[in-house]
Amino acid sequence: MSHSYVSNHLHCVFSAKNRMDMITSEIKQRLFPYLTSIAQKNNMKLLEANGTANHVHLLLSLPSTLTLAKGLQLLKGNSSKWVNESFSLSHRFSWQAGYGGFGVNISIIPDTIQYIRNQEEHHRKISFEEEFVQFLKKHNIEYDERYIWE
Repeated sequence: MSHSYVSNHLHCVFSAKNRMDMITSEIKQRLFPYLTSIAQKNNMKLLEANGTANHVHLLLSLPSTLTLAKGLQLLKGNSSKWVNESFSLSHRFSWQAGYGGFGVNISIIPDTIQYIRNQEEHHRKISFEEEFVQFLKKHNIEYDERYIWE
């Protein structure tokens, strides 16, 4: 076979540093198109993006040549620099160091897109911290409560 064919869809979740409410509606309106452009420049596909004042959810399709860690480094690094250059904020904006990356079967991509689109409604009922722990449990990822939010 002369080519590589990969289906690598990931639901990625990460927050502003210390989960601070820094993603204003003004930032949010411009942030997701900016993240899409970063993804495109790096051969990723950003299929959906949304979030709240303190965190974001991305549905990413990664090429065979890019690891999740590198893809998120590109997205987070470039976007935090852009936010600080583009908006006057009372605190310097940055993303948390870590992230969640959860595999998505092709058959549930429409459900995942709908879940990401409904973030504001979803977080009227559950906090980001509770949601993130639910993801870890659902995907059987071991974690230590003492270190999860550092």
